[in-house]
Amino acid sequence: MINEFKKFPKVELHVHLDCCLSFDALKKISPEISLSTYKEKFIGTGSNSLKDYIKCADIALEYMQTKQQLEIVVEDLFNQFKSDNIIYAEVRFAPLLHLKKGLSAEEVVKIVSEKTSIESKKSGIEVGLILCTLRHFNKKESLRTAKLFNSFSNKNIVGFDLAADEVGYPLDNHLKAFQIARNNNVLCTAHAGEALGSQSVLDTLQHLKPQRIGHGVRCIESDELMGKIKKENIHLEICVTSNIVTKVFNNVIDHPIDKLYKYGISLSVNTDGRTISDTDMNKEYSLLNQYFNWNKKEFFESNINAINASFSSNEVKERIIFKLHDYYLK
Repeated sequence: MINEFKKFPKVELHVHLDCCLSFDALKKISPEISLSTYKEKFIGTGSNSLKDYIKCADIALEYMQTKQQLEIVVEDLFNQFKSDNIIYAEVRFAPLLHLKKGLSAEEVVKIVSEKTSIESKKSGIEVGLILCTLRHFNKKESLRTAKLFNSFSNKNIVGFDLAADEVGYPLDNHLKAFQIARNNNVLCTAHAGEALGSQSVLDTLQHLKPQRIGHGVRCIESDELMGKIKKENIHLEICVTSNIVTKVFNNVIDHPIDKLYKYGISLSVNTDGRTISDTDMNKEYSLLNQYFNWNKKEFFESNINAINASFSSNEVKERIIFKLHDYYLK
């Protein structure tokens, strides 16, 4: 079935640059690393929590600290997109995590943005970039990330995100950063309802006012919250395999994506971290087909939801919607 889904054009809104380091890319950066070491340290399918998942990303980040390394990683992710028949994606990364070998945060954004533009033109895959602050960052670090938008007019830098583990890190340090983003007309998303329950989603919506929620799956615990999300057309960036790997749910059949879809909530299908979750979009589609009988209708609607909720321009949205209609409705 996976081969069948390779043909489906796809939109992906929730994928982390530092969670998608392939073995091929790693070998270019560090040729001495063996496949067995890669599987042991970089793939998180043995995780017992989100904390374990993030540890794998921390290891990968050690190999994303120079201009050459970042360019290899960006090019590699485009190769993965091509294999998945991704036609539009939004890639998120935290610039402050790439400063260990002397790059400034501004240089990191410039490198990733310029390489993304090059690879977009080469491949025809349209990609927007989302800058992340992290739950465990202090107020100064969060503000520093938000203020990076003032340094760039690049069209492919499209949004702002709050990522990482919700547990133990309230929203307080990030309120000002999100206010600055909103004041500068930067579109926002935020991780919530992954490691913590429905109240975390509600708090994030009330205090950060994002247009989208990363994950958000534990809204299923509150009928009232589900109603609010549907009414306000808050888009959920859902990552099924990731939620299983981090033990948010025990197995695919327990995952609420199908219930949320049937309830009428706008949602998309995403990988989160391709390497750490040991997945890609073709695998995600195959799982949804196998467990919930999703096929062209459901994937068409979720992709339309995704591009409509994307942070791209109206011109890009029209182009992608045309491509989706051309394939799924013919």
